[in-house]
Amino acid sequence: MSKTPVKTAKTPKPAGEATPKPLSAQAAKQPASNRAERAAERRAAIVEAALEEFIASGFTATRLDDVAKRAGVAKGTIYLHFKDKETLFEELIRTAIVPLIGRLAAPPSPSGSIRDALEGFARMFIQEVANTRRGDIVRLIVAEGPRFPAIADFYYREVVSRGLAAMRALIEIGIARGEIQSSRLASFPQIVVAPAMVAVIWKSLFERHSPLDANAMLRVHLDLIFGERSPS
Repeated sequence: MSKTPVKTAKTPKPAGEATPKPLSAQAAKQPASNRAERAAERRAAIVEAALEEFIASGFTATRLDDVAKRAGVAKGTIYLHFKDKETLFEELIRTAIVPLIGRLAAPPSPSGSIRDALEGFARMFIQEVANTRRGDIVRLIVAEGPRFPAIADFYYREVVSRGLAAMRALIEIGIARGEIQSSRLASFPQIVVAPAMVAVIWKSLFERHSPLDANAMLRVHLDLIFGERSPS
């Protein structure tokens, strides 16, 4: 006589308790996350090392071998992130300079003056570019851009053209409000940022001979454009 198999009753699962995922599925996510994090760290290390090498040696003399050595990675690792030395230098511009231009594009405060908006940007540029290693990037472009027009073109497209457009927009608002008397200034927004660029160049060439108070120079410059402010 055959025996009927006895079925073991399953213990009901408490309501709301989630079914645990297989360990293999949970483990698969973690390595992918770790790999992405390590790749981001290596990319950041390469960019930082490139900045140091470009500042120390200039664009022409900088070798990717030296960047790799400073970053602590194999040279082949650089090519996983950047096509060549030029695209690596472009990344420096994109990460270090371009975000600053975005601040200038922000609309001015309705209650604030255009002079305050322009002065705020120029002060920020002096503080965060002229007085930091970002200024070395700008100086490299000035020095070596003529020999490497693709770099100069990239800088113009990503930084200069955007900055001039934002500056011109602020100037036109200032003219419409009556804050700026000469409408011709809108044709030459470069004039407004001239002191900031002078500060960048002066710091590397002449600072040891004659320290420049860039902010004081900026105030005089804005007085010439807007007129002197009444004593508070």
